[in-house]
Amino acid sequence: MLENNAINLPHDKLYSELLMLYEIGNAMRSTLRLDEILYIILTSVTAREGLGFNRALLFLVNEKENKLEGRMGIGPDSGEDAHDIWKFIETTKTSLDSLLSAYQEFGRRTDSHLNNLVKSIHLRIEPNSGVLAQTVIDKLPFKIIDSTTQATINIKDPLISLFNMEHFVTVPLLAKDRVVGVMLVDNFYSKRPITEDDIWKLTMFANQAGLAIENSQVFEKTLVLSNTDRLTGLWNHGYLHYQLNEEFKRAIRFNRPLSLLMIDMDFFKRFNDSFGHPAGDVLLQKISEILKNSCREVDLVARYGGEEFAIILPETHKEKAYASAERIRKATATTPFAYNESAPPEYVTVSIGVASFPQDTSTPEDLISCADKALYAAKNFGRNRSCMFSKEL
Repeated sequence: MLENNAINLPHDKLYSELLMLYEIGNAMRSTLRLDEILYIILTSVTAREGLGFNRALLFLVNEKENKLEGRMGIGPDSGEDAHDIWKFIETTKTSLDSLLSAYQEFGRRTDSHLNNLVKSIHLRIEPNSGVLAQTVIDKLPFKIIDSTTQATINIKDPLISLFNMEHFVTVPLLAKDRVVGVMLVDNFYSKRPITEDDIWKLTMFANQAGLAIENSQVFEKTLVLSNTDRLTGLWNHGYLHYQLNEEFKRAIRFNRPLSLLMIDMDFFKRFNDSFGHPAGDVLLQKISEILKNSCREVDLVARYGGEEFAIILPETHKEKAYASAERIRKATATTPFAYNESAPPEYVTVSIGVASFPQDTSTPEDLISCADKALYAAKNFGRNRSCMFSKEL
């Protein structure tokens, strides 16, 4: 465990490192989106212009369940993404307060092995759960940089073998006196020794990071409450339009495809008339669950209005979006809906329209219009089908 001792640094070095921390702070203040904040934190820790560690893993505290949950990991052994990020920053001479731009280019990818491994971890916050849990309990950093310090932690800690760690440091991410998360860093790739100077900078940075995470969590709770459909728990019509505009900006800037699904339940009025509006509400909730379970983390599912839904699919070509639509359609058609314990289950279907940028249109408004036309074509062709937009419709 670390003592809270000040580190004596030469004046010029201290100035440059405080300036670097200031720039990172500016980067974190440039957004309130939690995934963007976490990306900026980890890239700041691993980028050469930042703290320069090889790997950084971030875990957030789930206070309700008393757990630590893995959220994001960045490092050279996670594939080409980290290398691309650093190369992008270096070749474009991007300052740390512009790291959000790098996130839009690279940070939304979730297919790296390291990142997926981190996100699979859930640990109870108990004394026998290992070094991460102990970091939360003690609210102090741990440094495991030699055989002596290794003896201070639980030798059965699963993280040591899982990430093949030898020398590493954990720091609590504090918001005032509350631990909101833990960050673990090491130099797995370069084997560069971790110095007291490194730990001092990391601890200073962690104090900023904890406050940024807390602010983001408060923002996201407010965002969810004000933009969520109360019946289904999905995003509402207004937020869909806002987010579609944001995704269009990203798609244009980085020359990426973007697709939209418009989904309508078939014969919903007939279902309501036959079984009543409470049963219709249950059905809408069940359809919402199918949509959420059928989508990726980066997709946005919204209730567009009544029995109509919409899904934004970033970085998705039209053919892939059609495949997603078919998966949703088939899942819906084969799911029994038990709206009443004493009644036999019912089966319902949906019709889906698919449209894409840049293939079909160049504006968010036209993308919605194209997907709507494709949806009505699916209805006219007999329902329970997906239809891609074409100019012949």
